[in-house]
Amino acid sequence: MKERSQAKRGLKQLYLFAMEKKKIQVVFTGAHNSDKSTIVGYLAAKLGRQDGRSLSRLEREDKAEWNDSSFRMAYFVDKTNEERERSVPKETYQTSLGDLIIADVPGSRRFIKDTLDGCLEADCVVLTVSAAVGEFELGMTSGGETREQALLAYSLGVEQLIVAVNQMDSTNPPYSEARFNEIKEEISAYIEKIGYNPRTVAFVPICGLQGENMTTSSDKMAWFEGWTIERRESKASGKTLLEALEAVLPPTPRIEQPLRLPLREVQQISGVRTVAVGRVETGVLKTGMLLTIGPQNLTTMANFVVMDNKPVTEALPGDVVSFSVGDSSVEEISIGNVAGDYNNDPPKKALSFTARMMVMEHPGTIEIGSAFVIKCHTDAVTCKVEEILEKIACVSDVKDEEDEANPKVLKSGEAAMVKLTPSKPTVVEPFQHYARLGRFIVEQKGRVAAVGVIKTVEKDEASQGKITSAAEKRLQELKNE
Repeated sequence: MKERSQAKRGLKQLYLFAMEKKKIQVVFTGAHNSDKSTIVGYLAAKLGRQDGRSLSRLEREDKAEWNDSSFRMAYFVDKTNEERERSVPKETYQTSLGDLIIADVPGSRRFIKDTLDGCLEADCVVLTVSAAVGEFELGMTSGGETREQALLAYSLGVEQLIVAVNQMDSTNPPYSEARFNEIKEEISAYIEKIGYNPRTVAFVPICGLQGENMTTSSDKMAWFEGWTIERRESKASGKTLLEALEAVLPPTPRIEQPLRLPLREVQQISGVRTVAVGRVETGVLKTGMLLTIGPQNLTTMANFVVMDNKPVTEALPGDVVSFSVGDSSVEEISIGNVAGDYNNDPPKKALSFTARMMVMEHPGTIEIGSAFVIKCHTDAVTCKVEEILEKIACVSDVKDEEDEANPKVLKSGEAAMVKLTPSKPTVVEPFQHYARLGRFIVEQKGRVAAVGVIKTVEKDEASQGKITSAAEKRLQELKNE
């Protein structure tokens, strides 16, 4: 009883430590003309990252190169020419819930990989739309970037969404309530169609360049009574974009989940034997822990754990570690394998899985029998489409004769529930339980052809794997206790 109480107290201390490290990732996305970088730049300036001298210098550079004042704030977060073209700059500031990390991802399809990198880390997406006449309509046309970015966020499993209606100074008349309501109504209808509940989404009218309704309420939009969101966990309300950002719920503490540690490197070191390297995604890795490594169902031990070249007794979610895997050999363990707790939901081989998949830029069509390589955590495996269960949504509204004649074919801009079968043993998990192991991308000819979120997994519950001698000895000791 005393040992159990100490263990429980130790877990609580680890939990509190993890809470101190809590980070909330927010990604700004949207059509390339929605001035996302201006918004993020304004927040950076208002929250004290830049001083007046830096502002003047960046403004001079901006006018010399672009002759457009809207780029001044964008330069706060994009300091080099390459960043200004295609990077994913980030800003961090403190909230009562933890560190709020704000990232600005490209809206152009040319930089879809950068958009994916940002969205894969996101706890919330801010969909930025332009209220300017013609620009909003362009983003919402069949195949428009606004529609595509919203569908991409949902397809990648980002559950929290904020809609920032920007450039309200460009409406006719400026700061028009009717224009805002028109945009809100159309966006609400579309995001509900793809899977979001509009009642959980804050719609905020702003002008990023002028700072209207960004951090303080705007007199120019006195008609705006504020936003309200209703969700299972809690309700929230406010007026400004900053208040909406501060209402984003932090991710569930991953320390409470069973251990998942995808391997990114395996080395043979003289005198130590086999050492694996990876990042703890969920749970806690402890020295002396009994591990199961999937998909081969190998039972071994973590003899020691090293982080930043220093021995540690435990590693928490987000930590990149090296650890000895006892008397296992490099022939038994490889990149893409996943380590887990032998005693708590150990990782198992996936026989098949269903996923919500969105086709981005595929050169042809995806149909039953199609095969392609998916990249999930640190693994890459060829998968075959066994079934196309249901089409979910489409970026385009156009329906052609081919769609009507054969609904079991997917083209670019379409999303569907599919059943996939891997060609070799691999570990994947439902996104709801292990988010980092439940998302994948498909690349073809250097382009992102599709993205997916795994919903269910059929696992091999019957196969028996090898137990190393060190692990067998430890199991016998536990049995005799």
